[in-house]
Amino acid sequence: MKGIAHFVSGVMAASFCPWAVRAAMEGNPLYFILGGAFGLLPDTVDFKFYRFFFRHDIYVDPDPLKHDPQPIADALAEAVNRAHRERRPVRIKLNTMKLGADLWQQYVVRFDPAKGEVLVKFGPVVNTGQVPVPGSAPEGAVGHAKLECPVVQTYDATTRVDIFDGPTFTMQPDEQGRVILHFLPWHRNWSHSFLVGAVLALGGWAIWSWQAAVVIFLGFSAHVLEDQLGFMGSNLFFPLTRQRFQGLHVMRSGDAVPNFTTVWFACLLIFWNLYRFMPEPLYHFTFLRLMLYGGVIPLGLFGLLHVLLTLGERKEKAAAVELADEFGDNMGS
Repeated sequence: MKGIAHFVSGVMAASFCPWAVRAAMEGNPLYFILGGAFGLLPDTVDFKFYRFFFRHDIYVDPDPLKHDPQPIADALAEAVNRAHRERRPVRIKLNTMKLGADLWQQYVVRFDPAKGEVLVKFGPVVNTGQVPVPGSAPEGAVGHAKLECPVVQTYDATTRVDIFDGPTFTMQPDEQGRVILHFLPWHRNWSHSFLVGAVLALGGWAIWSWQAAVVIFLGFSAHVLEDQLGFMGSNLFFPLTRQRFQGLHVMRSGDAVPNFTTVWFACLLIFWNLYRFMPEPLYHFTFLRLMLYGGVIPLGLFGLLHVLLTLGERKEKAAAVELADEFGDNMGS
């Protein structure tokens, strides 16, 4: 989920607490602020702090003046093979290729467990909005590098490296002689644990009250549960667990429709929780009527319009299926 969805979900969680609503009516917004702030906190910790302290064993710095994918493929294979040989995790960072103030050279990385190799291919030049520059895709070859052991995918088979900061992989050997590929290992790890949320809630209890502790835990937990709908998953019970639990693969964090729907329904629930605590509301309606007229009907119309407007795009994608996002094969040889 995007930050705005997590923030609104945290506020929504706070709105289910009667003391939060009563305090807000009396002019004290503390509980709603805590819900929104701790709904944002897990990603804030990861992206604003923790990733800058995460150390790597191998750094890949492609030359922006050369379209040679082979050194990138060799470095990725070396990370896997070193993890297998040395029986320890190996962390590798793929840096981006900046060509100008608003231009970046994209390259695509794909692990192929069936063939036991990693493939790298250069894509088009893109702007900071990730929109390709027409005619900029090079005709270069695909870089291939063999892997010494089987690998296990835990995320998308294809990773596109283009703008801002590049991705990190941790190659984790297991007891079966395989190497597990962990994408962005610094993300959704210890910061996305229910137990960490409980510790933060205890801190809130010490500073404010048990009511604040409940709001903090609910806002934090809403974030963790929403992230579990995606592909990466979270380390739900750190420090008792050390690995991320696999996500449900229902959506991706950047998908527009799920984010919009989450924010919409969260706002409706906030409205309902404020309404039901009003002493003398001007209008009377039931929860089901609110959800029907405020949620199901408008979002249903939006969904129908979205399907009609994107019908042509979906047909084009079906004709030139790009399967690599979900363990497919479109890199060629």
